[in-house]
Amino acid sequence: MNIPSSPYKRIVIIGGGFAGISIAKKLRNKKYQVVLLDKHNYHTFQPLLYQVATGGLEPDSIAYPIRKVIQEYDNFYFRLADVKEIDAKQNLILSDIGDLHYDYLIIATGTKTNYFGNKEIERNSMSMKTIPQSLNLRSYILENFEQALLADDEIERENLMNFVLVGGGPTGVELAGALAEMKKAILPKDYPDLNIDKMQINLIQSGDRILNTMTEKSSEASEKFLKSLGVSIYKNVRVTGYDGHVVTTNGNLSFNTSTVIWTAGVQGKLISGLNKDAIFERIDRIKVDEFNKVKGYENIFAIGDIAIMETEKYPQGHPQMAQVAIQQGVLLAENLIKLRKNEPLKPFEYNDKGSMATIGRNKAVVDLPKYHFNGVFAWFVWMFVHLISLIGFKNKAVVFLNWVYNYIRFDREARLIIRPYKRKAMQQSFTTDEI
Repeated sequence: MNIPSSPYKRIVIIGGGFAGISIAKKLRNKKYQVVLLDKHNYHTFQPLLYQVATGGLEPDSIAYPIRKVIQEYDNFYFRLADVKEIDAKQNLILSDIGDLHYDYLIIATGTKTNYFGNKEIERNSMSMKTIPQSLNLRSYILENFEQALLADDEIERENLMNFVLVGGGPTGVELAGALAEMKKAILPKDYPDLNIDKMQINLIQSGDRILNTMTEKSSEASEKFLKSLGVSIYKNVRVTGYDGHVVTTNGNLSFNTSTVIWTAGVQGKLISGLNKDAIFERIDRIKVDEFNKVKGYENIFAIGDIAIMETEKYPQGHPQMAQVAIQQGVLLAENLIKLRKNEPLKPFEYNDKGSMATIGRNKAVVDLPKYHFNGVFAWFVWMFVHLISLIGFKNKAVVFLNWVYNYIRFDREARLIIRPYKRKAMQQSFTTDEI
Protein backbone atom coordinates (compact mmCIF):
# COMPACT_ATOMS: atom_id res chain seq x y z
CA MET A 1 0.00 0.00 0.00
CA ASN A 2 3.09 2.22 0.11
CA ILE A 3 2.43 3.48 3.63
CA PRO A 4 5.71 4.86 5.01
CA SER A 5 7.16 3.66 8.28
CA SER A 6 6.59 5.86 11.30
CA PRO A 7 7.85 6.13 14.88
CA TYR A 8 4.21 6.19 15.95
CA LYS A 9 1.91 3.22 16.34
CA ARG A 10 -0.39 2.60 13.38
CA ILE A 11 -4.17 2.73 13.59
CA VAL A 12 -6.04 1.27 10.62
CA ILE A 13 -9.67 2.36 10.16
CA ILE A 14 -11.84 0.32 7.80
CA GLY A 15 -14.83 2.35 6.60
CA GLY A 16 -15.43 6.03 5.83
CA GLY A 17 -19.00 6.31 7.11
CA PHE A 18 -20.20 8.33 10.09
CA ALA A 19 -18.20 6.21 12.55
CA GLY A 20 -14.98 6.13 10.53
CA ILE A 21 -15.00 9.85 9.73
CA SER A 22 -15.78 10.84 13.33
CA ILE A 23 -12.84 8.89 14.77
CA ALA A 24 -10.56 10.09 11.96
CA LYS A 25 -11.29 13.73 12.81
CA LYS A 26 -10.59 13.21 16.51
CA LEU A 27 -7.28 11.43 15.82
CA ARG A 28 -5.93 14.38 13.87
CA ASN A 29 -2.30 15.03 14.85
CA LYS A 30 -2.51 12.84 17.99
CA LYS A 31 0.88 11.07 17.67
CA TYR A 32 -0.52 8.08 15.81
CA GLN A 33 -0.09 7.08 12.22
CA VAL A 34 -3.63 6.66 10.88
CA VAL A 35 -4.63 4.81 7.70
CA LEU A 36 -8.24 5.04 6.54
CA LEU A 37 -9.49 2.46 4.02
CA ASP A 38 -12.75 2.52 2.08
CA LYS A 39 -14.20 1.11 -1.15
CA HIS A 40 -15.27 4.61 -2.17
CA ASN A 41 -13.30 7.84 -2.10
CA TYR A 42 -16.23 9.71 -0.59
CA HIS A 43 -18.37 9.80 2.53
CA THR A 44 -22.11 9.33 1.94
CA PHE A 45 -24.75 11.14 3.97
CA GLN A 46 -27.12 8.19 3.97
CA PRO A 47 -30.20 9.86 5.56
CA LEU A 48 -30.76 11.78 2.32
CA LEU A 49 -30.31 8.90 -0.13
CA TYR A 50 -34.07 8.73 -0.64
CA GLN A 51 -34.03 12.30 -1.99
CA VAL A 52 -31.45 11.28 -4.60
CA ALA A 53 -33.64 8.31 -5.54
CA THR A 54 -36.69 10.54 -6.04
CA GLY A 55 -34.97 13.40 -7.89
CA GLY A 56 -34.87 15.92 -5.06
CA LEU A 57 -31.07 16.10 -4.86
CA GLU A 58 -28.09 15.24 -7.00
CA PRO A 59 -25.70 12.66 -5.51
CA ASP A 60 -22.73 15.03 -5.21
CA SER A 61 -24.69 17.17 -2.73
CA ILE A 62 -24.76 14.33 -0.16
CA ALA A 63 -21.25 13.00 -0.84
CA TYR A 64 -17.95 14.47 0.33
CA PRO A 65 -14.40 13.46 -0.71
CA ILE A 66 -12.62 11.60 2.07
CA ARG A 67 -9.26 12.99 0.97
CA LYS A 68 -10.62 16.51 1.44
CA VAL A 69 -11.55 15.65 5.03
CA ILE A 70 -8.01 14.54 5.88
CA GLN A 71 -5.93 16.69 3.52
CA GLU A 72 -4.49 18.82 6.34
CA TYR A 73 -3.92 15.93 8.76
CA ASP A 74 -0.30 15.01 9.49
CA ASN A 75 0.74 11.36 9.32
CA PHE A 76 -2.69 10.44 7.96
CA TYR A 77 -3.28 8.33 4.83
CA PHE A 78 -6.24 7.22 2.76
CA ARG A 79 -6.30 4.24 0.40
CA LEU A 80 -9.08 3.11 -1.91
CA ALA A 81 -9.29 -0.55 -0.95
CA ASP A 82 -11.55 -3.52 -0.47
CA VAL A 83 -10.50 -5.31 2.71
CA LYS A 84 -10.95 -9.05 2.25
CA GLU A 85 -9.71 -10.56 5.50
CA ILE A 86 -8.28 -9.86 8.93
CA ASP A 87 -5.30 -11.88 10.13
CA ALA A 88 -5.49 -11.13 13.84
CA LYS A 89 -2.53 -13.39 14.73
CA GLN A 90 -0.21 -11.45 12.45
CA ASN A 91 -1.92 -8.08 13.02
CA LEU A 92 -2.54 -7.79 9.28
CA ILE A 93 -5.41 -6.78 7.05
CA LEU A 94 -5.53 -8.35 3.59
CA SER A 95 -7.02 -6.27 0.77
CA ASP A 96 -7.23 -6.09 -3.01
CA ILE A 97 -4.33 -3.61 -3.05
CA GLY A 98 -2.07 -5.48 -0.66
CA ASP A 99 -1.56 -6.29 3.00
CA LEU A 100 -1.03 -3.84 5.83
CA HIS A 101 0.20 -4.23 9.40
CA TYR A 102 -1.67 -2.54 12.23
CA ASP A 103 -1.11 -1.89 15.91
CA TYR A 104 -4.78 -1.05 16.43
CA LEU A 105 -7.61 -1.95 14.06
CA ILE A 106 -10.93 -0.08 13.92
CA ILE A 107 -13.77 -1.82 12.04
CA ALA A 108 -16.41 0.69 10.93
CA THR A 109 -17.81 -1.03 7.85
CA GLY A 110 -21.49 -0.30 8.55
CA THR A 111 -24.35 -2.36 7.18
CA LYS A 112 -25.83 -3.73 3.99
CA THR A 113 -29.36 -4.77 3.04
CA ASN A 114 -30.65 -7.88 4.79
CA TYR A 115 -32.91 -10.10 2.66
CA PHE A 116 -33.15 -12.74 5.40
CA GLY A 117 -31.88 -15.44 3.07
CA ASN A 118 -34.55 -14.95 0.38
CA LYS A 119 -32.55 -15.09 -2.86
CA GLU A 120 -35.58 -14.50 -5.07
CA ILE A 121 -36.36 -11.19 -3.38
CA GLU A 122 -32.68 -10.22 -3.41
CA ARG A 123 -32.48 -10.93 -7.14
CA ASN A 124 -35.65 -9.10 -8.19
CA SER A 125 -36.14 -6.22 -5.77
CA MET A 126 -34.19 -3.00 -5.34
CA SER A 127 -32.49 -1.57 -2.28
CA MET A 128 -31.16 1.86 -1.32
CA LYS A 129 -28.05 1.74 0.84
CA THR A 130 -25.53 3.44 -1.46
CA ILE A 131 -25.41 6.29 -3.96
CA PRO A 132 -25.13 3.90 -6.94
CA GLN A 133 -28.23 2.07 -5.71
CA SER A 134 -30.11 5.36 -5.32
CA LEU A 135 -29.21 6.38 -8.87
CA ASN A 136 -30.33 2.98 -10.13
CA LEU A 137 -33.62 3.43 -8.32
CA ARG A 138 -34.12 6.96 -9.68
CA SER A 139 -33.56 5.76 -13.23
CA TYR A 140 -35.78 2.73 -12.78
CA ILE A 141 -38.69 4.73 -11.37
CA LEU A 142 -38.59 7.20 -14.25
CA GLU A 143 -38.11 4.44 -16.83
CA ASN A 144 -41.28 2.79 -15.56
CA PHE A 145 -43.31 5.85 -16.49
CA GLU A 146 -41.62 6.09 -19.87
CA GLN A 147 -42.53 2.45 -20.51
CA ALA A 148 -46.06 2.99 -19.20
CA LEU A 149 -46.57 5.58 -21.96
CA LEU A 150 -45.76 2.91 -24.54
CA ALA A 151 -47.75 0.06 -22.99
CA ASP A 152 -50.86 -1.00 -24.92
CA ASP A 153 -52.06 -3.33 -22.17
CA GLU A 154 -53.82 -1.60 -19.27
CA ILE A 155 -52.70 -4.21 -16.72
CA GLU A 156 -49.07 -3.85 -17.79
CA ARG A 157 -49.36 -0.07 -17.53
CA GLU A 158 -50.77 -0.27 -14.02
CA ASN A 159 -48.05 -2.72 -12.93
CA LEU A 160 -45.42 -0.25 -14.11
CA MET A 161 -47.02 2.45 -11.95
CA ASN A 162 -47.49 0.22 -8.91
CA PHE A 163 -44.73 0.59 -6.29
CA VAL A 164 -44.33 -1.74 -3.32
CA LEU A 165 -42.07 -0.69 -0.46
CA VAL A 166 -41.24 -3.42 2.04
CA GLY A 167 -40.27 -2.13 5.47
CA GLY A 168 -41.93 0.60 7.52
CA GLY A 169 -38.82 2.07 9.12
CA PRO A 170 -37.54 5.62 8.47
CA THR A 171 -36.22 4.77 4.99
CA GLY A 172 -39.47 3.16 3.84
CA VAL A 173 -41.64 5.90 5.32
CA GLU A 174 -39.58 8.76 3.91
CA LEU A 175 -39.35 7.15 0.47
CA ALA A 176 -43.11 6.47 0.41
CA GLY A 177 -43.79 10.10 1.28
CA ALA A 178 -41.44 11.35 -1.44
CA LEU A 179 -43.06 9.12 -4.07
CA ALA A 180 -46.50 10.31 -2.98
CA GLU A 181 -45.46 13.94 -3.42
CA MET A 182 -44.12 13.15 -6.89
CA LYS A 183 -47.50 11.62 -7.73
CA LYS A 184 -49.33 14.67 -6.45
CA ALA A 185 -47.35 17.54 -7.91
CA ILE A 186 -44.73 16.46 -10.44
CA LEU A 187 -45.69 13.38 -12.44
CA PRO A 188 -49.06 14.75 -13.69
CA LYS A 189 -47.16 17.64 -15.32
CA ASP A 190 -44.39 15.44 -16.72
CA TYR A 191 -46.78 12.79 -18.03
CA PRO A 192 -50.05 14.54 -18.93
CA ASP A 193 -50.99 11.66 -21.25
CA LEU A 194 -50.85 9.15 -18.39
CA ASN A 195 -53.56 8.71 -15.77
CA ILE A 196 -51.30 9.22 -12.75
CA ASP A 197 -54.26 8.53 -10.47
CA LYS A 198 -53.62 4.88 -11.31
CA MET A 199 -50.24 5.06 -9.61
CA GLN A 200 -50.18 3.07 -6.38
CA ILE A 201 -47.75 3.35 -3.46
CA ASN A 202 -47.98 0.41 -1.07
CA LEU A 203 -46.01 0.31 2.17
CA ILE A 204 -45.79 -3.13 3.81
CA GLN A 205 -44.72 -3.54 7.43
CA SER A 206 -44.33 -6.91 9.15
CA GLY A 207 -45.01 -5.41 12.58
CA ASP A 208 -48.09 -3.79 14.04
CA ARG A 209 -46.94 -0.20 13.43
CA ILE A 210 -44.63 1.77 11.17
CA LEU A 211 -41.64 3.62 12.63
CA ASN A 212 -41.67 1.11 15.46
CA THR A 213 -38.37 2.43 16.88
CA MET A 214 -40.09 5.75 17.60
CA THR A 215 -42.92 6.54 20.00
CA GLU A 216 -46.47 5.38 19.31
CA LYS A 217 -47.50 9.01 18.96
CA SER A 218 -45.00 9.50 16.14
CA SER A 219 -46.01 6.22 14.50
CA GLU A 220 -49.66 7.23 14.50
CA ALA A 221 -48.86 10.72 13.16
CA SER A 222 -46.68 9.39 10.37
CA GLU A 223 -49.33 6.85 9.37
CA LYS A 224 -51.93 9.63 9.25
CA PHE A 225 -49.63 11.79 7.11
CA LEU A 226 -48.92 8.96 4.66
CA LYS A 227 -52.57 8.07 4.27
CA SER A 228 -53.41 11.72 3.61
CA LEU A 229 -50.91 11.56 0.74
CA GLY A 230 -52.59 8.48 -0.70
CA VAL A 231 -50.14 5.80 0.49
CA SER A 232 -51.69 2.40 1.24
CA ILE A 233 -50.26 0.88 4.43
CA TYR A 234 -50.38 -2.83 5.23
CA LYS A 235 -49.33 -3.84 8.75
CA ASN A 236 -48.69 -7.31 10.17
CA VAL A 237 -47.93 -8.52 6.65
CA ARG A 238 -44.72 -10.35 5.79
CA VAL A 239 -43.48 -10.56 2.20
CA THR A 240 -42.47 -14.11 1.31
CA GLY A 241 -41.50 -13.79 -2.35
CA TYR A 242 -41.22 -11.64 -5.47
CA ASP A 243 -40.59 -13.17 -8.88
CA GLY A 244 -40.25 -9.86 -10.69
CA HIS A 245 -43.99 -9.60 -11.35
CA VAL A 246 -46.00 -10.68 -8.28
CA VAL A 247 -45.37 -10.03 -4.59
CA THR A 248 -46.55 -12.86 -2.34
CA THR A 249 -47.14 -12.57 1.39
CA ASN A 250 -47.81 -14.82 4.37
CA GLY A 251 -51.55 -14.32 3.83
CA ASN A 252 -53.89 -14.05 0.87
CA LEU A 253 -52.61 -10.60 -0.03
CA SER A 254 -50.56 -10.23 -3.24
CA PHE A 255 -49.43 -7.33 -5.44
CA ASN A 256 -48.80 -7.15 -9.17
CA THR A 257 -45.90 -4.77 -9.65
CA SER A 258 -42.76 -4.10 -11.63
CA THR A 259 -41.01 -2.41 -8.70
CA VAL A 260 -40.33 -3.68 -5.20
CA ILE A 261 -38.09 -1.54 -3.01
CA TRP A 262 -36.68 -3.49 -0.07
CA THR A 263 -36.05 -1.47 3.11
CA ALA A 264 -37.01 -4.20 5.57
CA GLY A 265 -33.74 -4.74 7.36
CA VAL A 266 -29.96 -4.49 7.49
CA GLN A 267 -27.07 -6.70 8.50
CA GLY A 268 -23.45 -5.92 9.22
CA LYS A 269 -20.81 -5.82 6.50
CA LEU A 270 -18.54 -8.42 8.03
CA ILE A 271 -14.91 -9.02 7.13
CA SER A 272 -13.73 -12.60 7.49
CA GLY A 273 -11.04 -13.55 9.96
CA LEU A 274 -12.61 -12.85 13.35
CA ASN A 275 -13.48 -15.68 15.73
CA LYS A 276 -17.06 -16.95 15.58
CA ASP A 277 -17.48 -16.06 19.26
CA ALA A 278 -17.07 -12.41 18.31
CA ILE A 279 -19.95 -12.45 15.82
CA PHE A 280 -23.66 -12.08 16.46
CA GLU A 281 -24.48 -14.34 13.52
CA ARG A 282 -28.19 -13.65 13.07
CA ILE A 283 -27.53 -10.06 12.02
CA ASP A 284 -23.76 -10.24 11.35
CA ARG A 285 -22.78 -7.66 13.94
CA ILE A 286 -19.55 -7.75 15.94
CA LYS A 287 -19.78 -8.14 19.71
CA VAL A 288 -17.96 -5.42 21.62
CA ASP A 289 -17.48 -4.50 25.27
CA GLU A 290 -18.19 -1.12 26.85
CA PHE A 291 -15.00 0.27 25.29
CA ASN A 292 -15.96 -0.94 21.78
CA LYS A 293 -13.25 -3.58 21.99
CA VAL A 294 -14.10 -6.71 20.01
CA LYS A 295 -14.74 -9.69 22.28
CA GLY A 296 -11.62 -11.87 22.42
CA TYR A 297 -9.19 -9.26 21.08
CA GLU A 298 -7.07 -6.59 22.75
CA ASN A 299 -6.23 -4.38 19.79
CA ILE A 300 -9.29 -4.69 17.53
CA PHE A 301 -12.28 -2.39 17.94
CA ALA A 302 -15.63 -2.05 16.16
CA ILE A 303 -17.83 1.04 16.11
CA GLY A 304 -21.08 2.16 14.54
CA ASP A 305 -23.68 -0.06 12.91
CA ILE A 306 -21.36 -3.07 12.62
CA ALA A 307 -20.91 -3.19 16.42
CA ILE A 308 -23.35 -4.58 18.97
CA MET A 309 -22.78 -3.52 22.57
CA GLU A 310 -25.24 -5.25 24.89
CA THR A 311 -25.95 -3.21 28.01
CA GLU A 312 -28.65 -3.15 30.69
CA LYS A 313 -30.35 -0.20 28.98
CA TYR A 314 -29.81 -1.61 25.47
CA PRO A 315 -29.94 -5.42 25.81
CA GLN A 316 -30.17 -5.82 22.01
CA GLY A 317 -27.50 -3.24 21.28
CA HIS A 318 -27.76 0.44 20.50
CA PRO A 319 -29.96 1.65 17.62
CA GLN A 320 -28.18 1.67 14.26
CA MET A 321 -28.22 5.44 13.90
CA ALA A 322 -25.68 8.04 12.86
CA GLN A 323 -25.55 9.58 16.35
CA VAL A 324 -24.46 6.28 17.92
CA ALA A 325 -21.73 5.87 15.30
CA ILE A 326 -20.48 9.43 15.74
CA GLN A 327 -20.43 9.25 19.54
CA GLN A 328 -18.66 5.89 19.54
CA GLY A 329 -16.06 7.21 17.11
CA VAL A 330 -15.38 10.29 19.22
CA LEU A 331 -15.04 8.30 22.45
CA LEU A 332 -12.84 5.61 20.93
CA ALA A 333 -10.47 8.28 19.63
CA GLU A 334 -10.23 9.66 23.16
CA ASN A 335 -9.63 6.18 24.55
CA LEU A 336 -6.87 5.46 22.04
CA ILE A 337 -5.15 8.62 23.20
CA LYS A 338 -5.59 7.40 26.78
CA LEU A 339 -4.05 4.06 25.80
CA ARG A 340 -0.95 5.82 24.53
CA LYS A 341 -0.70 7.67 27.85
CA ASN A 342 -1.45 4.51 29.89
CA GLU A 343 -4.57 6.12 31.35
CA PRO A 344 -7.79 4.24 32.22
CA LEU A 345 -10.37 4.01 29.46
CA LYS A 346 -13.80 5.58 29.59
CA PRO A 347 -16.81 3.30 28.92
CA PHE A 348 -19.32 4.28 26.25
CA GLU A 349 -22.63 5.78 27.31
CA TYR A 350 -25.01 6.76 24.55
CA ASN A 351 -26.43 10.27 24.77
CA ASP A 352 -29.80 9.87 23.08
CA LYS A 353 -30.51 13.13 21.30
CA GLY A 354 -33.73 11.83 19.79
CA SER A 355 -34.89 10.57 16.43
CA MET A 356 -36.94 11.97 13.59
CA ALA A 357 -38.41 11.21 10.19
CA THR A 358 -39.94 13.31 7.44
CA ILE A 359 -43.01 12.21 5.53
CA GLY A 360 -43.16 15.09 3.06
CA ARG A 361 -43.78 18.77 2.65
CA ASN A 362 -44.61 20.29 6.07
CA LYS A 363 -44.93 16.78 7.51
CA ALA A 364 -42.43 15.23 9.93
CA VAL A 365 -42.26 13.56 13.33
CA VAL A 366 -39.67 14.26 16.01
CA ASP A 367 -38.96 12.35 19.22
CA LEU A 368 -36.72 14.14 21.70
CA PRO A 369 -35.89 12.70 25.13
CA LYS A 370 -38.62 14.81 26.79
CA TYR A 371 -40.70 16.14 23.90
CA HIS A 372 -42.58 14.64 20.97
CA PHE A 373 -44.08 16.73 18.20
CA ASN A 374 -45.07 16.52 14.57
CA GLY A 375 -46.18 18.67 11.66
CA VAL A 376 -44.68 21.85 10.21
CA PHE A 377 -42.39 22.70 13.13
CA ALA A 378 -41.07 19.13 13.22
CA TRP A 379 -40.39 19.41 9.49
CA PHE A 380 -38.28 22.53 9.98
CA VAL A 381 -36.41 20.86 12.85
CA TRP A 382 -35.72 17.84 10.64
CA MET A 383 -34.35 20.06 7.86
CA PHE A 384 -32.14 22.07 10.24
CA VAL A 385 -30.63 18.99 11.88
CA HIS A 386 -29.87 17.34 8.55
CA LEU A 387 -28.39 20.52 7.10
CA ILE A 388 -25.94 21.06 9.94
CA SER A 389 -24.99 17.37 9.88
CA LEU A 390 -23.82 17.46 6.26
CA ILE A 391 -20.05 17.64 5.73
CA GLY A 392 -18.80 20.69 3.87
CA PHE A 393 -20.20 24.21 3.47
CA LYS A 394 -20.87 23.71 -0.24
CA ASN A 395 -23.02 20.64 0.40
CA LYS A 396 -24.97 22.50 3.07
CA ALA A 397 -25.54 25.44 0.73
CA VAL A 398 -26.51 23.30 -2.27
CA VAL A 399 -28.96 21.19 -0.28
CA PHE A 400 -30.50 24.27 1.34
CA LEU A 401 -30.98 26.02 -2.00
CA ASN A 402 -32.46 22.85 -3.51
CA TRP A 403 -34.92 22.57 -0.64
CA VAL A 404 -35.94 26.22 -0.93
CA TYR A 405 -36.43 25.90 -4.68
CA ASN A 406 -38.34 22.62 -4.35
CA TYR A 407 -40.57 24.14 -1.67
CA ILE A 408 -41.39 27.28 -3.67
CA ARG A 409 -41.86 25.56 -7.01
CA PHE A 410 -43.05 22.20 -5.63
CA ASP A 411 -40.63 20.59 -8.05
CA ARG A 412 -37.70 18.14 -8.19
CA GLU A 413 -35.20 19.18 -10.84
CA ALA A 414 -32.96 16.09 -10.63
CA ARG A 415 -35.38 13.61 -12.18
CA LEU A 416 -32.83 12.54 -14.78
CA ILE A 417 -32.19 9.12 -16.31
CA ILE A 418 -28.41 9.44 -16.40
CA ARG A 419 -27.70 5.74 -16.72
CA PRO A 420 -30.61 3.53 -17.80
CA TYR A 421 -31.23 0.63 -15.46
CA LYS A 422 -32.76 -2.52 -16.86
CA ARG A 423 -34.08 -5.55 -15.02
CA LYS A 424 -31.78 -7.88 -16.96
CA ALA A 425 -28.84 -6.24 -15.16
CA MET A 426 -30.46 -6.55 -11.75
CA GLN A 427 -28.85 -9.84 -10.72
CA GLN A 428 -25.36 -8.61 -11.53
CA SER A 429 -26.00 -5.29 -9.78
CA PHE A 430 -26.95 -6.98 -6.53
CA THR A 431 -23.57 -8.70 -6.39
CA THR A 432 -21.65 -5.45 -6.73
CA ASP A 433 -23.68 -2.50 -5.49
CA GLU A 434 -22.95 -2.98 -1.80
CA ILE A 435 -19.34 -1.87 -2.22
